[in-house]
Amino acid sequence: MDAKVGDWVVTPRRGKAVEINALWYNALRLLEGWLREAGRTDEADGIAQHAERARSSFNEKFWYEKGGYLYDVIDGESGTRDTACRPNQLFAISLEHPVLNEERWEPVVQVAKRKLLTPVGLRSLAPGDKDFKPRYDGDLRSRDAAYHQGTVWAWLIGPFIDAWLKVYPHDVETAHSFLDGFKSELRSACVGSISEIFDAEPPFTPRGCCAQAWSVAEVLRCYAKTSGVSKQEQEAPELSVVGGD
Repeated sequence: MDAKVGDWVVTPRRGKAVEINALWYNALRLLEGWLREAGRTDEADGIAQHAERARSSFNEKFWYEKGGYLYDVIDGESGTRDTACRPNQLFAISLEHPVLNEERWEPVVQVAKRKLLTPVGLRSLAPGDKDFKPRYDGDLRSRDAAYHQGTVWAWLIGPFIDAWLKVYPHDVETAHSFLDGFKSELRSACVGSISEIFDAEPPFTPRGCCAQAWSVAEVLRCYAKTSGVSKQEQEAPELSVVGGD
């Protein structure tokens, strides 16, 4: 979220940003695991204590009870908590080591589905916010003003699907359906590829780079992750055969 026009920072992140704290907690847990694998137990225990403090503080300070989702930034320059609903919060669920308490996963995912999800990725800001921009067009200043203020980013479908499957691990079919909108995109801006960004409202016009690596990578990763599982297979009981033919 680095859009800047002259001295104007479009989306300042001063303070404690939700995604940075989620990434930090995940990094601490990864480091703890690597230290344990290396037999450095005392060091791993120290990192684990840091991680637990981070987790406790995160869940106390970032939960926006009224909205049922996470604050975007806390402890900013004015000391306020930013209630902007953004996809950044999904990293608190989607990462290997989610920092958000599990009982709060579902409301966050449902808010993201209702306010941010589109057929071609996630909006960078929910409609209805005073700063929401429905289209990425016009001169450089106008485009930069919209870049992270509603504009849809295709690659964000990845963290959303990861979070969805954390909450609904047996609903792979629905997770796969979130990729359906990209089929027509493969025949639009750049044949066989996926654009960087899209307008935030129908018809979700493709914008920016017409063949973006991170868009393709996340769609392909999620396609592989959710393919080949039928509804019958999801609902079938797990079978365990010992000494069978």
